[in-house]
Amino acid sequence: MAKMKKAVTMSDIAKRLNVSTVTVSKALSGQKGVSDEMRDKIKELAISMGYKMPSTAKYSLIKESYNIGVLISERYLSAHDSFYWKMYREVADYAIHKNSFTMFEIVSEAMEEQNVTPKLLEENKVAGLIVIGSPGYDYKDYLKQVTRIPMVFLDFYDKDNEVDCVISDSFYGSYILTNYLFDKGHKDIAYVGTLFSTESITDRYLGYIKSLIEHGVEPKKDYLIEDRDVRTGLREEGFVYKLPEKMPTAFVCNCDFIAGMLIKVLQDKGYRVPQDISVVGYDNFLYPDSILDVGITTYQVDIREMAKAAINVLVKKLHGEPYNKKVHIVEGHMVEKQSVAERKS
Repeated sequence: MAKMKKAVTMSDIAKRLNVSTVTVSKALSGQKGVSDEMRDKIKELAISMGYKMPSTAKYSLIKESYNIGVLISERYLSAHDSFYWKMYREVADYAIHKNSFTMFEIVSEAMEEQNVTPKLLEENKVAGLIVIGSPGYDYKDYLKQVTRIPMVFLDFYDKDNEVDCVISDSFYGSYILTNYLFDKGHKDIAYVGTLFSTESITDRYLGYIKSLIEHGVEPKKDYLIEDRDVRTGLREEGFVYKLPEKMPTAFVCNCDFIAGMLIKVLQDKGYRVPQDISVVGYDNFLYPDSILDVGITTYQVDIREMAKAAINVLVKKLHGEPYNKKVHIVEGHMVEKQSVAERKS
């Protein structure tokens, strides 16, 4: 019996042209955001490969498609590939599976400080909204006031429980990282992160504190080290880390980016990592990769599952389907690298 030929998919076309599935879908469906030249290439290749567009009958079985807005604060986007760029790509890719498309807007510091409404909302371009990363100032409260469409916060949560949220398990992740340091013989352990600048930083601090208490270690005031401006949320390379007079043997950092910045500060002061001081991070995402010569032991965030959860919740809200309104917590796991050394008593 002859083997049936596998149907050509949009993913097949995207791979041939080295573009995203989102670009192929927009080109074939007449959406904006694709140049005429690329649109023609995609259509020609689709025809030559034998791609078949869904029939009208098949489309009648597919639920309505939506344009989904995605907002990210400019502070989280650097010249290098960043954690939130990666999260956005996962959101955009999974939206396709839900027959929807994403529209992206960067929120500047001036917009946050002056409470400027994003163009996506002002011009009614989207049916739903995902906000990735906690904005600075009081901008998230402003968004809650002006947004009249379904909204989801991704990688931070709403303390008033008015907006659906998807977060990683910050409390437990930081808890097991701190436990790991104790298992390696460390007792003098500091935390790096400005409390209340984001919910995740505070949650990770509380996980750190739980571990200290369980090991009979009293938290020290000077072992809580700020890494950014609490009001604006801005974190810059020139930020001065106020290290304690009596140095700890290990640091728990609220993310890998800050862990990398701290390691550079320690090395500039003549400390070796991990021989003299151990450091752990969070996210398992460091950019740019070349700034360090040591891999950071960390807690890996499942970005793909977080993106899927955010899209699934938002689409259910748009469809009017029943769902559980809650803070959706996505688990990760610890990744052991080279930034921790055993402390011999």
